[in-house]
Amino acid sequence: MDNNEKNKIGLYQEIDIPEGIETIIEDKSFTFKHNDKKISRSFIHLIDIKIKENKIVLSSKTKRKKEKKIFFTYIAHIKNMIKGLTEGFNYKLRVSNVHFPMNVVFNKDKREFVIKNFLGEKKDRIIKIIDNVDIKINGEDVIVSSYDIEKAGIVASSIEKGSKVKNFDRRIYQDGIFIIEKPGRTYL
Repeated sequence: MDNNEKNKIGLYQEIDIPEGIETIIEDKSFTFKHNDKKISRSFIHLIDIKIKENKIVLSSKTKRKKEKKIFFTYIAHIKNMIKGLTEGFNYKLRVSNVHFPMNVVFNKDKREFVIKNFLGEKKDRIIKIIDNVDIKINGEDVIVSSYDIEKAGIVASSIEKGSKVKNFDRRIYQDGIFIIEKPGRTYL
């Protein structure tokens, strides 16, 4: 496509599809498949999405602010979907106990993350884990990994919120499980 045709179209972007990834567009949904992994996302009608050869072509007739926001969001989503299927995403959390020794366990069969003896509580805190997310516990570090960045982020934030200190002074009781690393950022 030459520059004159690109200028007639409001927004235009091509994204390469790596080998081994199958791409399907049906109605308003978009699906990537790689081996046994599958990620789907639905889109709205303002942006045209097509597959040409080994590329995904996104285009829009207008360049309004609304279309630009949606257009670049779709590009980011598609790149994250491809990266997730090829590399995967990891979130790293750190178990921090100041007052009481806290234990964490992941039960794969029940898909539950259990926090034992949090602030000396007798009752365990149980966090349900969604499918297609793996959790590994290495001493004080908890590693949440998935090929879907949204699911990995949801699980990591659920674990962090599940160990929130309530009815105590946060300056003194600094116990909890905190996100220290996520894709693209490190906090320590």
